[in-house]
Amino acid sequence: MTGARVLIVEDDHELRSVLRRGLGEEGFDADAVATGAELLARVEEGAPDVLIVDIGLPDADGRDLCQALRARGVNVPVLFLTARDSLTERLSGFSAGGDDYLTKPFAFAELVARLNALMRRMQSDLAVEALGLRLDPISHAVSAGGSEETLTPTEFRLLARLLVRPGEAVRRRELLAAGWPHGAFVRENTLDAYVARLRRKLRGLPGAPVIATVHGVGYAVR
Repeated sequence: MTGARVLIVEDDHELRSVLRRGLGEEGFDADAVATGAELLARVEEGAPDVLIVDIGLPDADGRDLCQALRARGVNVPVLFLTARDSLTERLSGFSAGGDDYLTKPFAFAELVARLNALMRRMQSDLAVEALGLRLDPISHAVSAGGSEETLTPTEFRLLARLLVRPGEAVRRRELLAAGWPHGAFVRENTLDAYVARLRRKLRGLPGAPVIATVHGVGYAVR
């Protein structure tokens, strides 16, 4: 898709430069940053058409960044780059809201082909609200009404998953997939315990929504 705006988030300077230059030569409007904090600042100024995100960033996990963006209503396609190729890693990337996954080292031609495929599949009619909550994947915190609460990584992932569909019930199995690696043994009441902790933290934020139990289904933020 010639002219599509691509933002590359990669901490390796050489690879970042190669990707930016190469995508520019392919007709993309490519820009690049090195950290998760820079990504969030850049998206605040305006979302690109597609994101290429390295999972192993120096200041944040790329999957947490993706979840935070989804919770904020940023629904552009995300292609993850990573050196880790296990099934668990790939599934966790998709659970976090990623759209595609490319393992390093990779052929540049394949990256271009995947980007073009993502752009063709892109849909712009999804609207996601964060219900007044702001999730910060750098500090793993949630804020509202001028107050802030720190979250554990698991709490962060669960709340981000709930905020992707505000007001709608999210099934327990979807929350388990978002909060824990594929194949992890999670006791039946573990999810409920984490939700109880999130509820306590949200009560400390002025005007924050609540996490409601949807009996027989799961939970919803309302």
